[in-house]
Amino acid sequence: MDGTTSTGPAPPEAPLPPAAEGTPLYVHLPFCAAKCHYCDFFSVPDEGHDLEGMVAAILREAEGRAPRRPRTLFLGGGTPSLLPIPLLRRLLDGLHELTGWRDSVEEATAECNPESLDRDKARAFVDLGVPRLSVGVQALDDQALALFGRVHTADDSLRALEAAREGGVEALNADLIYAWPGQTLEAWGRDLHSILGFSTEHLSAYNLTYEEDTRFKRWLDRGDLHQAPEELELALFDAVRSAAVGAGLGAYEISNYSLNDQESRHNLNYWRAGDYVGLGPGAVSKVGSVRAGAPRGIAPYLRWIESSGHATAWRDAPSARTRLAEAWWLGLRLAEGLSAEEALERAGWDPLSADEDPAAPVVEELLELGMLERSGERLRLSAQGLPVADAVAGRFLRELSEADGPAAEAPAG
Repeated sequence: MDGTTSTGPAPPEAPLPPAAEGTPLYVHLPFCAAKCHYCDFFSVPDEGHDLEGMVAAILREAEGRAPRRPRTLFLGGGTPSLLPIPLLRRLLDGLHELTGWRDSVEEATAECNPESLDRDKARAFVDLGVPRLSVGVQALDDQALALFGRVHTADDSLRALEAAREGGVEALNADLIYAWPGQTLEAWGRDLHSILGFSTEHLSAYNLTYEEDTRFKRWLDRGDLHQAPEELELALFDAVRSAAVGAGLGAYEISNYSLNDQESRHNLNYWRAGDYVGLGPGAVSKVGSVRAGAPRGIAPYLRWIESSGHATAWRDAPSARTRLAEAWWLGLRLAEGLSAEEALERAGWDPLSADEDPAAPVVEELLELGMLERSGERLRLSAQGLPVADAVAGRFLRELSEADGPAAEAPAG
């Protein structure tokens, strides 16, 4: 949505009700050095854009929408590390004045890319109250990075990880992508060895997906790219789990590994279907059973913030059945799994008064197929179901939410 009609600029939708004190806060900074070819998040090249104006707009939006005393803060994008240090200070100081986040957060994280992270920038994040950095390494192969559209090299990534440590970062995540065209199992093993040699407290490793409206999807449809064979995808998945666990990182989510007590608390809130507030263009919020999002465009976002103080481009109130499907979809991504009672509660059902659980037949079928396993009252993906988690999630989404249309995606961060 671009925020216009045939008769002129459209007004924004009504904003969500205020979020409770402590609700996690996400801030979307949409600027990147270049648009990656696989990326479907809202981001634009920073050249020619007014970064100061964007920070001012986000702070104005925060005046009316940011929760007081959030328990987590996540700066995502885009590339937050592109901001010059004085502008980072203005953003983070301004958010603190409005929310008191420095006195309340259990975790504060910023996404960074190697080309814009050096020791001084890392130290600035730490000094400003953001000691957890997530570095977008993606690959340690320069040909793969060029294919991805990244503007950094493998050596840049290694220097950025070193700079983060030298800058005082004590909670460090490396972001990786696997199953890209031409990747081999042997090369993946070497990359994992190099990354884990930095003793990162957290590792994220995502199977490459070909999302609609990306160059990668267009190239795949034209036959210019070829998806990795399923057997190789499974072998790469097994390799990262084995390497991470061998380095002392527990597999707490399908694509995420951490030391004890170093899990991403911000993302755990998403997977457990908690409320959250997103600020910035393209950001999504959830309060109670209602979701809303800002426009995926710089101009309408800035215009609506100036005129209304918020930029609500859409609102969505999924049915209880859809919310239940999503509770299972997200909850089963976690190694802890979830119980049927938790799924009902997360969907807004009262487990004690519900006459029946619509998800029960799906759960029983997946148990019979060996895709799920039971541990007391909790259910989780089995060893057989783990590599095909998307197909398992799809079963819940098809059976429970089909009448409501497509389920919403989990927010980034």
